[in-house]
Amino acid sequence: MYDFLTGPMLWLTFVVSFGGLLVRAVMYVRGLSWQLDRVAYRPNMKYGIRGGIRSIVAFIIPFKARLWRTRPGFTLIFFAFHIGLLVTPIFLEAHNVMFRNAFGFSLPALPTGVADGLAWVCLVGGLFLILRRIAFPEVRIITTFYDYLLLVISVMPFITGLIARYEMGDYNFWLAAHILSGEIWLLALPFTKLSHVVLFFMSRMQLGMDYGIKRGGMKGTDMAW
Repeated sequence: MYDFLTGPMLWLTFVVSFGGLLVRAVMYVRGLSWQLDRVAYRPNMKYGIRGGIRSIVAFIIPFKARLWRTRPGFTLIFFAFHIGLLVTPIFLEAHNVMFRNAFGFSLPALPTGVADGLAWVCLVGGLFLILRRIAFPEVRIITTFYDYLLLVISVMPFITGLIARYEMGDYNFWLAAHILSGEIWLLALPFTKLSHVVLFFMSRMQLGMDYGIKRGGMKGTDMAW
């Protein structure tokens, strides 16, 4: 089972996940229409790219955008959850051993204590995000079972990974469960709301281009329309 999950299944997972995300990104770009959006993307590309980069940077830095400053508690939880969710699996030493065996390369590894801390931060952050959906009416009213399922899919690799890490129960079972849950998460990326791992940047770029071109970004220039 381990050889299958870290061999053919891992290759298939990466091909489907990253290939699917690439398709989603291409479809997003192809779906842009300057007539519909009223934004002259191509003629004013320089202003658009500058506005898009500003938009992305503002939203990936805590408290830089006004939205983050209005809800400081949520901002801290949101960023802690996503940092743990993304950084831990990429730079975990055990994962890099698997990458080296499967693909012939590895990345710098986090110290064990730091990786453990980030995993716990991710779990606590995920719990708070679930409680937020339950506690706040404005969030609860738009929350469905689907949203809870995606949160469970996102944190399950950390739950199973920590159980295997501390050798609670059958180590081989929990190791297999950890690998499988991680692959389920990767496979879900292109087909669910988790695709925002890529589409967030696409949408922020589009909004930034809108503001960089049409909404004052080209003030003082000879705009074509």
